[in-house]
Parts: sequence; structure tokens; C-alpha cells
Amino acid sequence: MSRSTVFLARSIGPFTILFVLGVLIRGNAIIEATAADGPVLFSYAVISLAAGVAMIVGHNVWSGGALPVIVTLVGWVIFAKGLLLLLLPPEALTGSLTRMQYGEHTYLYLAPALVTGLYLTWAGFTTPLKGGRPGTLSAGA
Repeated sequence: MSRSTVFLARSIGPFTILFVLGVLIRGNAIIEATAADGPVLFSYAVISLAAGVAMIVGHNVWSGGALPVIVTLVGWVIFAKGLLLLLLPPEALTGSLTRMQYGEHTYLYLAPALVTGLYLTWAGFTTPLKGGRPGTLSAGA
């Protein structure tokens, strides 16, 4: 498995798990407040767009098993999210959250992110690297 795939899985997986736990602890109000705040939403859009473009350019791998493909899909999803947040006005986003009944179904909407984060964490830390062993990023890999 390539070092970049494993590095991204090990980074994105725990980040996603911690993010989901943070939203669950703080409540969905933080998401709704962020969606309504134009400058914060713009900053989030720019960061997501930059991260998505970096992942697409650096890891656009569509073969080699589930892990590299899922890491690539996550990069494309981050890019799409950044683009949508950049183009949509805050009113459209808050309206969408209301129509989706996000507050009542927070667990349902967070479940795919949690499952993805758990998979990336597990796969990233158990996948052996070329010339290495699971759980390490050896110099020879």
C-alpha cells in the first residue's frame, strides 16, 4: 500500500471520528450556527476546497483495493463540499438543513461519516506497507 494512502487514512480517519464525537457532544446547534454565519462558512469553504484539491491532485487513485479508492472518494467529497459551500449563500444552506430536519436526525446524518472514519482508522493502522509492518511508516516504505 502506498505511503500516501496510509498517511491519509491515518489522518482522516481519527479526525473524522473526533469531529463526529465533537458534534455529538456539542449538539447540532453548532452546525446550524456555522451554516448561518456567512464569514465563517466562507472560511470553511475555502479550507475544504483547498484540502479537496490537494487530495485530488496528490491522491487520485481508483484501483488497488478499497482503501485507496475510499481515500480518493473522501478527497472528492471534501472538494465538492468546499465548492458547494463557496457557491451557496448561507440562507440556502440553513434552508436545506431545515428541510432535511437535521436537528431531529443528527445521528442519521453523522453515521456515514463515523463509519468512514472508523474504517479509515482501522485500515490505515492495520495495512502493512511495502517493507514495513502494520502501524509504522518506516523509511523504507
